Amino acid sequence: MAEYNVDLNKVEEAVAHKAAVEYPRTLVSDVLEGTVEFFGKYTSLLWIALMLLIVANVLMRYTLGTNFIALEELQWHLYAVGFMVGLSYCVLHDGHVRVDVLAEHWHPRTRAVVEIIGLVVLFLPFCYFILSYAWPFVERSYRINEVSAAPGGLPMRWLIKSVILLAFTLMAMAAVARLIRAFSFLTGFPRERKPSSK
Repeated sequence: MAEYNVDLNKVEEAVAHKAAVEYPRTLVSDVLEGTVEFFGKYTSLLWIALMLLIVANVLMRYTLGTNFIALEELQWHLYAVGFMVGLSYCVLHDGHVRVDVLAEHWHPRTRAVVEIIGLVVLFLPFCYFILSYAWPFVERSYRINEVSAAPGGLPMRWLIKSVILLAFTLMAMAAVARLIRAFSFLTGFPRERKPSSK
């Protein structure tokens, strides 16, 4: 049998965005990105729990001939949390879809200007719009102690609705961090934070 050695770093480089610009790190951007990174990494563990829950639900349905509405709803909720928080992690790591066929031919400074305009004109106002409408949505659900409409469903519906607030706050934080870094790339302010040498 032939053995294959795969260098994962080279694979990652091969599929990385050609149009991505490495912006300088700053103190504020590092704090914001660290917070998003923390939530992204630990929320990713939910995918394991979700997979196990799906398998358990299928086994119960086909071996025991029963299912529990609460467990099915929990499945949907775990998926929603993983997906919503994953959006901010995607913004942080520049994993969202771009029109690379255009951007890869632009000068890095042009790409930074387009990035700043996109964040300020489109992305951050969108986050604000969602947050401003989500707050009363979650607050009302909490106030009336909303529960699932399905018999045997989950209580405290406001918990899953509050993930909208968490997710869009994290997305706004990731966008502000990227905005600061792009601005630093263009202007030199705020100053780049040099990694500490140990």
